[in-house]
Amino acid sequence: MTSNVDQNHNRLNEIYAGLQEQLRAGLASSRTVIDHPGAKGAGTEANWLNMLQDHLPRRYQAQPAFVVDAKGQQSEQIDIVIYDQQYTPELYNVAGQRLIPAEGVYAVLEVKQTLDKGNVEYAGAKIASVRRLCRTSVGIVHAGGEHAPRPVTPILGGVLATQSEWNPPFGEAFHACLAERQEEERLNVGCVLEAGGFDITYDNDETRPQISSREHALAFFFLRLLRNLQRIGTVPALDYDAYLAAFEHPTS
Repeated sequence: MTSNVDQNHNRLNEIYAGLQEQLRAGLASSRTVIDHPGAKGAGTEANWLNMLQDHLPRRYQAQPAFVVDAKGQQSEQIDIVIYDQQYTPELYNVAGQRLIPAEGVYAVLEVKQTLDKGNVEYAGAKIASVRRLCRTSVGIVHAGGEHAPRPVTPILGGVLATQSEWNPPFGEAFHACLAERQEEERLNVGCVLEAGGFDITYDNDETRPQISSREHALAFFFLRLLRNLQRIGTVPALDYDAYLAAFEHPTS
């Protein structure tokens, strides 16, 4: 039987090229049609958010949100929080305003029109406001007994932009800006749609970004994000007693 499959035809390239062009068109529309800066930013965030919501595995949820911990501390508002959908409650969800417990967070992403030093610093501060929160972990009951509490998982940080103010986009200025970030502010993944995707590893004080080509920017970012999420596994089970303690008062 003769196969009709073209061995030189790469369907994955076509799929992600089409998705990247669709995202590019949506972002371009937000920039050119909407004049108000705040509304323009909201349109940009919506385009990235919709792409992630449509393509992430169902175990993950992606939404704009605040993150809170059992001590009542709260992060800054995050453009996109990727969090556990199966085991993590939304502590508050009214009219699109969400509060997510810190234990359930896998990643936080900031969305900007352009990538530059100021926006990397801004994104780093937002990411740090989540990573500094207290996270609990308790044992997980199963049919044979109980698993010991697992260590809290790392929280990925990233930034998504359409263009870069740097020329070249990922040259010395980009590397220097990454190296200046404190540990809690570090970026792990990102995408500049008109320049490339990036995935960053840290070896002590050495910063090692891997950069994709412009035409593979979205595919590189998204697949590296999925790979990093896969390596994290499942978030720890939050300690509900720790949250209940916030409502307890000593009795005389």
